[in-house]
Amino acid sequence: MSHQSALIAEDIEAYLKAHETKSLLRFLTCGSVDDGKSTLIGRLLYDSKMIFEDQLAALEADSKKVGTQGGDIDFALLVDGLAAEREQGITIDVAYRFFSTDKRKFIVADTPGHEQYTRNMVTGASTADAAIILIDARKGVLTQTRRHSYLVSLLGIRHVVLAVNKMDLVGWSQETFDTIVAEYHDFAAQIGIKDFTAIPMSALKGDNITEPSDKAPWYTGPALMRWLENAPVEDDLQGKPFRMPVQWVNRPNLDFRGFSGLIASGVIRPGDKVKALPSGRESTVERIVTFNRDLDEAVAGQSVTLTLKDEIDISRGDVLALAGRPPEVADQFEATIVWFDDESLLPGRPYLLKVGARTVQAQVHEPKYKVNVNTLEKLAAKKLELNEIGVCNLSLAAPIAFDAYADNKDLGGFILIDRITNRTVGAGMLHFALRRSQNIHWQAMDVDKQTRSFAKGQVARVVWFTGLSGSGKSTIANLLEKRLHAEGRHTYALDGDNVRHGLNKDLGFTDADRVENIRRVAEVSKLMVDAGLIVLVSFISPFRAERQMARELMGEGEFVEVFVDTPLAEAEARDVKGLYKKARAGDLKNFTGIDSPYEAPENPEIRIDTTALTAEQAAEQIFEWLERGFDPGI
Repeated sequence: MSHQSALIAEDIEAYLKAHETKSLLRFLTCGSVDDGKSTLIGRLLYDSKMIFEDQLAALEADSKKVGTQGGDIDFALLVDGLAAEREQGITIDVAYRFFSTDKRKFIVADTPGHEQYTRNMVTGASTADAAIILIDARKGVLTQTRRHSYLVSLLGIRHVVLAVNKMDLVGWSQETFDTIVAEYHDFAAQIGIKDFTAIPMSALKGDNITEPSDKAPWYTGPALMRWLENAPVEDDLQGKPFRMPVQWVNRPNLDFRGFSGLIASGVIRPGDKVKALPSGRESTVERIVTFNRDLDEAVAGQSVTLTLKDEIDISRGDVLALAGRPPEVADQFEATIVWFDDESLLPGRPYLLKVGARTVQAQVHEPKYKVNVNTLEKLAAKKLELNEIGVCNLSLAAPIAFDAYADNKDLGGFILIDRITNRTVGAGMLHFALRRSQNIHWQAMDVDKQTRSFAKGQVARVVWFTGLSGSGKSTIANLLEKRLHAEGRHTYALDGDNVRHGLNKDLGFTDADRVENIRRVAEVSKLMVDAGLIVLVSFISPFRAERQMARELMGEGEFVEVFVDTPLAEAEARDVKGLYKKARAGDLKNFTGIDSPYEAPENPEIRIDTTALTAEQAAEQIFEWLERGFDPGI
């Protein structure tokens, strides 16, 4: 490796000591496809002499083999490590690189420009102090430039460089540069980027990267490296109220119980009074423990273990805060969401929300609006598609401690996770708690579900029939209810068609409407189970996620999934209502099994093969399965 400092060879201990005291700047590069992000980072690494000799030799060989510069050094190859990236000449994954100068240390995230990888850009931006937004001087401000700039603003990055790259390909035209800067300035003002530094450059040739270039005598601003070395690193986290999400309850033996985590903001000292949230219990910090010694003080950015004077119940995901300045606690919010997934965000569908170290079930309500990143117009929306940005309300299954994202990124930023696939499908920023979440409380009642069930002489349950249209769900449910009624059981049947005449008459058959259809029916079923009834629910309910949501609303053993398994060909042959015929003719859109998917249950409590059983036999089989649960004393 070429030495960037003579101290490395002459006095390594002195070099390392000097290195410890340098400030650290985290920044990202972003912009549209092929604007030169990877080339810029490669040039920074090369010019800061952060490349080992064997890396340089490999770079020269790779440049001749797969480079895009006609055999000359292709600096992008220092960053684009995936085979697919090198073959296509694009960035797919987020690449992090470290380099340093005599003044400062840097961690740079090279984020992809393609629209389908916007989620990777958000990942890189989430920890950045500054952003370099690249623009190809030949193309000007593009949609992806606007999208990434909007996200930079949303994520609270306030130090921005507009890097107008490839100026050598437009003859270092000042007019071209000024036109691009003026257009970007108008857009930046609308999204809250109050100030930015525009630099004309050629990342490939090295102009205005580490030293000012004589190719643009009309430019009098700093070279990029000088800007990076002098950009302020906002270190105001210590001045904010103390927050520490608990990541681990540290209990190595009977004599020690501590709470470990990374301090998100503020300062903590032994003797400080803290509050555990969401429980609200208070205690006093006794010790601040690290791997080799106790501390008299710990600050934001440090990972520590706190011991408390009192034995209070604290779990992973709880937040420790100064008792006098705690965060809010709520379970309903307004938030901005960036949607990452190919499958749409469907209002009402349950997702997992992870904020800090806490994961809770969440439902996203219908978007208030989505944002057109080109015009910043607020558009009406029923759902969010890949890479769309919208403002929505969230409802959580349990309250969380939080700060608005603008005040604390760690307690205000979250991700959404698909409960079935475990994919990260979105990210968001909490704005504020909804007032209704503070005004609504659960009213305890003396007559409960068990009392009502006992009075009826039965165990309340939901028997949930799912299957294709024409599979025989309603027929079997009707026969089962007659059998139960003959035995003196108290029942109620909720049928898909019947419910759409009243409760759900406002819903259509899009995926979003199907999700809301099942959400409402599941909530009604829960109320009926609470009333002590045996509820027979007969709905196609095509999606596993919503059937799982319905199951989780009920108590242990209260949800019985009955898969009425009828092959599509058999269901279509029956076609009692003529619906398949209409769907095949194109007259009926979003019909399950034809142009809308059906996700069969994987582990239902009961599976009915309608090719082997009559409806009467199926009803009797289900009755026998349920029979052992009729006695509320069991």
